[in-house]
Amino acid sequence: MTRDIHAVVFDIGNVLIGWNPEGFYDGMIGQDRRKALFAAVDLDGMNARIDRGAPFRDTVLGMIDHHPEWTREIMIWHDHWVDMIAPVILPSVQMLRNLRAQSVPVYALSNFGDDTFTMAQAKYDFLHEFDHAFISGRLGVMKPEARIYEILEHETGIAPENLFFIDDRTENIEAALARGWAGHVFQSPQGLKDGLAQHGLPH
Repeated sequence: MTRDIHAVVFDIGNVLIGWNPEGFYDGMIGQDRRKALFAAVDLDGMNARIDRGAPFRDTVLGMIDHHPEWTREIMIWHDHWVDMIAPVILPSVQMLRNLRAQSVPVYALSNFGDDTFTMAQAKYDFLHEFDHAFISGRLGVMKPEARIYEILEHETGIAPENLFFIDDRTENIEAALARGWAGHVFQSPQGLKDGLAQHGLPH
């Protein structure tokens, strides 16, 4: 059933920009060394703390304090973070711009650090093009926690049933659907184009 959609909400990682730290590390230190690193050091947990608002540099250096034997490898996360957020998924960015060109409000809702989002914006101009960016590291709450969706609803004044959300993680979409949003699990630009078209949205 087609809904009356008033705004489109984009996740960023793996929707607008690639995010694959394991693949990046494979290229830097080799797959075997990367597997050993990720088994020994909770880089995903470190990143989650950053996404919840912990300072980027201090959090990475704190991990080195706990794992000095992996200093060089952990510092790759700090020194090459902006290189890890790649490549741009150009068809998705074009769909974002097509929506805005047709006066459809477009928001970001992303698990992203405060510092790292600023770094990403410096690299990618289109990250300045949202009507508003709801960033977990600035809000202190992360997807799929209900509170972050509630914040977006409250600040935009848009009812849940009038929001269309795009995210690559099923659990984040399920949390939105539970609130009454429409949602699309991103797997490919063509799939997103079809999803937008099904709701009568520019694509």
